[in-house]
Amino acid sequence: MSEPKRDYLVLSRGQWDATLPKETIQRAIDDFYAWYELSLGHGRMKPGQRLRPERRSVSRHGVVDGPYTEAKEVIGGYWFIVAGSLEEAAAIAAENPCLACGLELEIREVDLERASAWAVTNETPAEFRG
Repeated sequence: MSEPKRDYLVLSRGQWDATLPKETIQRAIDDFYAWYELSLGHGRMKPGQRLRPERRSVSRHGVVDGPYTEAKEVIGGYWFIVAGSLEEAAAIAAENPCLACGLELEIREVDLERASAWAVTNETPAEFRG
């Protein structure tokens, strides 16, 4: 019996390799969209979007527009992979043609549980983890 399918968020991070010709990068972009649209059609992915460069960070300290000093902090877009496991989602993401041009992908399972101060989650400080 196969694993039930779950949604995995994919964050596209980084910037194009500055040593590559623009034609090489454009070919990877074109190949990406062909792969992406085929994957959407086969139900392996759900739509996402590119993100515009303007951004703000909002916290209890207010609203700021940076600084964002490292290229790996740049998130260029997102979409969802539908897979039975994180490993399967990563294998699908590894097919992305843009990886060869410098981008990196972060894959995270969507957690359907509501947040709780008593549960250990991404937001739980290390000193509170048991």
